[in-house]
Amino acid sequence: MALAVFAALVVFLVTQLTGSDAAEPQRTADGAEAEQGEPTPTPEPLVELPRGGRKILPDYRVVAYYGAPQDDELGALGIGSPASAVKKLNAQAKGYARKTRPVMPALELIAVVAAAHPEEGGRYNLRQSDKVIRKYLKAARKAKALLILDIQPGRSDFFTETKRLRKWLKEPDVSLALDPEWRMGPDEVPGQVIGSVTAQEINVTTDWLNKLTKREKLPQKLVLIHQFTDDMVPEKEIKERSELSIVLNVDGFGTQSLKVAKYKEFTKQATGLRHGFKLFYKEDLGTMTPAAVMRLQPRPDVVVYE
Repeated sequence: MALAVFAALVVFLVTQLTGSDAAEPQRTADGAEAEQGEPTPTPEPLVELPRGGRKILPDYRVVAYYGAPQDDELGALGIGSPASAVKKLNAQAKGYARKTRPVMPALELIAVVAAAHPEEGGRYNLRQSDKVIRKYLKAARKAKALLILDIQPGRSDFFTETKRLRKWLKEPDVSLALDPEWRMGPDEVPGQVIGSVTAQEINVTTDWLNKLTKREKLPQKLVLIHQFTDDMVPEKEIKERSELSIVLNVDGFGTQSLKVAKYKEFTKQATGLRHGFKLFYKEDLGTMTPAAVMRLQPRPDVVVYE
């Protein structure tokens, strides 16, 4: 009897000294035993979008200003300083905000501007310097907005020009826009003809960007594809991508009735893509109000002002 009492006392003392979990060693995520006192590693949090979350569409409605600083005629974004453009953009975007779907503002900077002359390398385009892109990215970040890099390739191509922007597209708040109006053939000059693009060129470009986004664990990126003629973009052949939201942005200026008719026509053709709508402050004959734009069916996911 005394021996049994003594044994029970020993067990009690060991338990108090080592704890009840002494026989269960800590293990790491791969099942290996961790050294005593070594903390279990926690995964780094995934980077988010400027206004939270990792998905742009359909969580937000994007409202953007388009342009470049070289000329006011290139669009609203190039008028005045980036800070003044952001202020006007925020005021314009208020009409699109809804409790169920907030606005994500965006600066659509023409990062590659089509040119009427050969320029360096015979590309018929001008490439923005890192200094200019950095300036607009800084303004976008201050406003918790996206920066969208727009490409007017001239006689170059979208894949070549997109890969050149790799260091910027690795950023979590930088997206892409393709402007096929300015995609020229080998003997064509920007401004003299209306350009177009093949599905293969778009699909190769979005495949590269999709892989980059996935590899870098970035939030969803937009790819805006501008279109205002039927033969400019083969929308039915464009492939969807897991890490991207591809938007067919209905471009072109004119009367409100003409713009609405074109929007209805193009959205019926591009059933697998998201929808965008472009407005012009100067060229449109009566720029549509946000209320009028929001009456479009389907409602645009992206609204761009030039």
